[in-house]
Amino acid sequence: MYAIVDIETTGGHASANGITEIAICIHDGKEVVQRYQTLVNPGREIPVYIQSLTGISNDMVQQAPYFKDVAYEIHNLLQGHIFVAHNVNFDHSFVKHHLAAAGYDLQCNKLCTVRLSRKIIPGMASYSLGKLCHQLGIGNSARHRAGGDADATAELFTLLLSKDEDNHIPLAARQRSKEQVLPPNLHTQFIEKLPPTPGVYYFHDQKGKVVYVGKAVNIKKRVASHFAGNNSGAQRQEFMRHIHRISYQECGTELMALLTEAVEIKRLWPKFNRSQKKLEFNFGLYTYEDQRGYLRLAVDKRRKYSVPVHTCSSLLDGRNILLRLIDEFELCPKLCFIQTNTDACTGAKKETCACTGQETPTDYNQKINQAIATLKQTLPTFLIRDEGRKDDEHSCILIEEGRFYGMGYISQYFAAENLEHIKKHIVPYPGNDYMQNMVLNYAEKHPWKRVDFQSINEAALEIHV
Repeated sequence: MYAIVDIETTGGHASANGITEIAICIHDGKEVVQRYQTLVNPGREIPVYIQSLTGISNDMVQQAPYFKDVAYEIHNLLQGHIFVAHNVNFDHSFVKHHLAAAGYDLQCNKLCTVRLSRKIIPGMASYSLGKLCHQLGIGNSARHRAGGDADATAELFTLLLSKDEDNHIPLAARQRSKEQVLPPNLHTQFIEKLPPTPGVYYFHDQKGKVVYVGKAVNIKKRVASHFAGNNSGAQRQEFMRHIHRISYQECGTELMALLTEAVEIKRLWPKFNRSQKKLEFNFGLYTYEDQRGYLRLAVDKRRKYSVPVHTCSSLLDGRNILLRLIDEFELCPKLCFIQTNTDACTGAKKETCACTGQETPTDYNQKINQAIATLKQTLPTFLIRDEGRKDDEHSCILIEEGRFYGMGYISQYFAAENLEHIKKHIVPYPGNDYMQNMVLNYAEKHPWKRVDFQSINEAALEIHV
């Protein structure tokens, strides 16, 4: 038996909206044998645009029962039947959420008439309920009302049953079938083609625009996890509605996938990616000349359109770098904003320090420039050589003077002896602090995968992957 459901609501997601009307048609596989319909008091105001769309006003639901008052009857009608709806995840998420709030646990398989229609009657101009029914000659005198839409869906479902020569409906209705948890507009072929390898995947909307980029150690498994569960929040519901197609690119390692994801998020700026859009290191080591002509070093928050001498993951990180430079080059702690009180300078020169004017700007600035040059010289240039996408290739990631340069793939027989030669096989990418620190941390944990160009020798080329 099938329970064909349609609801009207106050908004697009269950966790913050109520049901204003529900209709259920019990279908025995041939025809509708029982019908249930009621208005529901959502316990909140119905937005004006929703009233205009559905024709259900606040006055109409004022004397209607609350959902908790009809939950027992609705649960009994649905439990043990296959839950059918047009875009089933929307209706199911609302009904399950509000039944749970009333103390009832709905457990039933689902069927989506959008997905079934795409398979059984392919090639239609549109699969929205109104346009699809119009194309098929199915009438609906009460569009955007639960009763009218449930009746139209029931008639559509009867048609689908009669045309289902390849048994799509029985296969989709199986208890272990995971197809019904997929977004309504996503064909299963996109899931079936995904590889179980590291890489980056892209969710596309109806027009082909990328709306989400993700990375994975196992692309197939990670993509499937997006569609598991019954999250009724607004973000997930909107996310699911926008997914029409999936593409991917395989990567040799998880690190390559992480870096590619970061590059693609910056390039495509997808609608549903949020975390890395603001993920940057917030501090830097800056230098400037004061009114007396002395160069000053200071740790400050990153400023737009400014280039720091060195990037820092935190204020403490920058302070530690300054303390090391002060000690090594006899810099003034006051001019570096480490000593902020009015006491005598605690630097190596004390009373003859630059802060007292005893050391000339020329002499002091020479030490500052030496400190900056040494800091830059300590920034490493190296290659991470790791597993590739195939047995006969290696992945390679280049850090040049401490900054992310780019990445690519080379033959496992390629000799990494010349930096300029290496660059011809690497695609340059705009890096950021997040990416370069990710690679630096990886190199620290996997030193045997690092080829250092400052002191390269024959032994360094014997990379064990």
